[in-house]
Amino acid sequence: MEEHVALYWQKAGKQDNNLHNHAVECMLCPHNCILKEEQKGICKTRENHKGTLCTLAWNNPCSICLDPIEKKPLNHFLPGTKTLSIAIAGCNMRCLNCQNYNISQKSPKETANYNYTPAAIIELAKKYNTPSISFTYTEPTVYYEYMLATAKLAHQNNIKTVIVSNGYINKKPLQELCNYIDAANIDLKCFDPALHLKLTGAKLQPVLDSLLLLKRGKIWLEITHLMIPQYSNNLQTFEKMCQWLVKKGFDSTPLHINRFFPQNELVHLPATPVTTIKEAGRIATQAGIKHVYLGNI
Repeated sequence: MEEHVALYWQKAGKQDNNLHNHAVECMLCPHNCILKEEQKGICKTRENHKGTLCTLAWNNPCSICLDPIEKKPLNHFLPGTKTLSIAIAGCNMRCLNCQNYNISQKSPKETANYNYTPAAIIELAKKYNTPSISFTYTEPTVYYEYMLATAKLAHQNNIKTVIVSNGYINKKPLQELCNYIDAANIDLKCFDPALHLKLTGAKLQPVLDSLLLLKRGKIWLEITHLMIPQYSNNLQTFEKMCQWLVKKGFDSTPLHINRFFPQNELVHLPATPVTTIKEAGRIATQAGIKHVYLGNI
């Protein structure tokens, strides 16, 4: 498998007998994994190779599809058009409800992949006359280098770019990415910090920070919230989330409230009642969110 030197890492600051001199610290996402030689990060895409952090996610998408842009979901960005959707295996969260776990929870070494350079992706978008490319299905943060290179070429060719992301990325790499992306849908999975950690294996605050940074960067933004019984369907917590969004200036940001169906490690839970989704929609509208969409009902 082709390896490519990763961006956003440094030699591990503290050297000891456990880490050795080849340890590195990945600085792409808030996990900030410290990796010994030949060790992979939580994302399963970034590996310490002889003291250099390399990405295994390079020129090897595991999924390439043409989708309606509304499937991302983006309802206010290039509506009615198709988008070229691409993904490389891996993710920096461990969501109990993940519907794409067969690719998101694997390394690119474990999936069947295509061989497409960033330039080849641009040519594919031109071939099918798609006005945008979406980095989606898995978590695009973990194939950051490939996404960034593709996004740069896309802008040179007047093709828009979209990230569909969990928002779990450090500020500096996100700021650089904001120069080359046009739209984002961020999955705000849960507004209770303890339950967010239990559900995803990641902290809530960095996701909120990413939302604010994307807003400051004037990236077109839409937000998705999946109402999962026992995790993210508490209506009082949901109301607090909506109030936070309005307070921080996201009142005009479309909010997609989606119904949960049992899957992955949460097959024991019931589907979200439709009445809960409708009540959440009412709460969001009452809180001042102008564009509210109810999904999976």
